[in-house]
Amino acid sequence: MKRCFWAENVPAIYQVYHDEEWGRPLHDDTKLFEMLVLEGAQAGLSWLTVLKKRQAYRQAFDGFDVAKVAAYDAQKQAELLQNPGIIRNRLKIAAAVLNAVAVQKIQREFGSFDAYIWHFTEGKTMRFNVFPLPAKNALSDAISKDMKKRGMKFVGSMIIYSYLQAIGVIDDHEPTCFLHQN
Repeated sequence: MKRCFWAENVPAIYQVYHDEEWGRPLHDDTKLFEMLVLEGAQAGLSWLTVLKKRQAYRQAFDGFDVAKVAAYDAQKQAELLQNPGIIRNRLKIAAAVLNAVAVQKIQREFGSFDAYIWHFTEGKTMRFNVFPLPAKNALSDAISKDMKKRGMKFVGSMIIYSYLQAIGVIDDHEPTCFLHQN
């Protein structure tokens, strides 16, 4: 079974992520928030590092419950900085809390974080079929700009492009991949 180039000859955890999650439309607010936090945590690191720490992140961040994360105070954030199971970066932890607050505001405005994310493409998965894959595009630029305007951090266009791929807003499976759709 042929996969995207980046999912060939890699640890099984990476292949499972490719086969079962990456590029598949996601509509659950908690999972959308989880992926936003994880994509921000990945900045400057490998996605494999994040995948290996994913379960620890779920425990440390209360299952990515947006309301709970939005309420994290300085003491809770200091505790997270001591947690060896996650990426211990003060700015990334603070961004997760700040982004949770922004997600709550978005949920009040749009009804859900899902409605907000998917309104940029009118609910459609985008398939650009541009290879090699770009690091960003006009869609990720626009969403990044809007998220920053709403006070979010670690949401630059490259991070958002990767996020959009992860949650299936953009389907970038390579033409030779068994998951590629025309």
